[in-house]
Amino acid sequence: MLKGYLKTAAILGMLGVILGAFASHILKDRLEEKALIIFETGVRYLLYHVFALIAAAILYKEFPSKSMLWSCRFFIAGIVIFSGSLFVLSMVYPAFSFLGAITPIGGTSFILGWGLLFFGIYARKS
Repeated sequence: MLKGYLKTAAILGMLGVILGAFASHILKDRLEEKALIIFETGVRYLLYHVFALIAAAILYKEFPSKSMLWSCRFFIAGIVIFSGSLFVLSMVYPAFSFLGAITPIGGTSFILGWGLLFFGIYARKS
C-alpha cells in the first residue's frame, strides 16, 4: 500500500511539472490573465499536496493507522477535485465559471487529509 501511494505521488509530481511548463510556455499567450492564474493555482496546490502525500506515505511506517491511510486518500482526492476543477475552470472561463462550485469539495479533501495526518500522528501511543 505504501509503495502505491509513493508511486502515485511520483506520477502526480511529474504531471504537476508538465502542467506548470504547459501553462508557462503554451497557455500564457492563449488564456486571459485571470484564467492563467486559476490554472497556476491548480498546479501549485497539486505540487504542495504531492509532498504531503509523500510525507504521509512515509510517516505511515512510523505511525501505522487507518487515519494515515485516509490522509493519503484525501490528499489524492483533493488533488483530483481541487486542482482538476481549476484546470477545467481555467479552460472554460468565464463562460462556465459555475464549475468553480466543486472546487471547495477538493479544498475540504485537503483539509481532511491534513487533519487525519495530524490525528494519525497524535493518536499513536508512545
